[in-house]
Amino acid sequence: MKYTILIVPGLGDSGAEHWQSYWLNQIENSEKLIQNEWNKPQLQHWLIALESKIAAIDGNIIIVAHSLGTILVNHWTAKNYNKKVIGAMLVAPADVDSEAHTPEETWNFAPIPVAILPYASVVVTTDNDPYIAVEKAMDLAQKWGSDFVNVGTKGHLNTASKLKNWAEGQDILQTLINKISQ
Repeated sequence: MKYTILIVPGLGDSGAEHWQSYWLNQIENSEKLIQNEWNKPQLQHWLIALESKIAAIDGNIIIVAHSLGTILVNHWTAKNYNKKVIGAMLVAPADVDSEAHTPEETWNFAPIPVAILPYASVVVTTDNDPYIAVEKAMDLAQKWGSDFVNVGTKGHLNTASKLKNWAEGQDILQTLINKISQ
């Protein structure tokens, strides 16, 4: 099965030491969604960019989203779903419904859509992500119809987590790809 891995960063983009950047450089069939304003996200602008990027890719797409990017993907799916998207790995979702967990500039992404996703998906979280409680991540996975993986105490699974090419995450992605291929 031929597909493109679409990397969807969250607030502030994914810097050079973020696992998403490593994957972009290592995975041959990967592309990255670029936003005009990484630090002042506006849901409508980000949705337009995601829709345009998906439309520009030929063939099937598996999304690998991080943090606010996971919430963006769910909003896009609720409004613009395109059958080219056949799967999504939703890593460290940002709880934009909680003022205690996320910065104010992300709150315009609330409320988090909770419809079952029409494609295979997996939510990946940790025990100690400051942007979402593990119970909330588990609840979102259930509502989205996603598989759920807790990778332990690794923080927000971002640059500070020092994951580099994040082999464990690549294994989770491969499990998702295998599920889609069945």
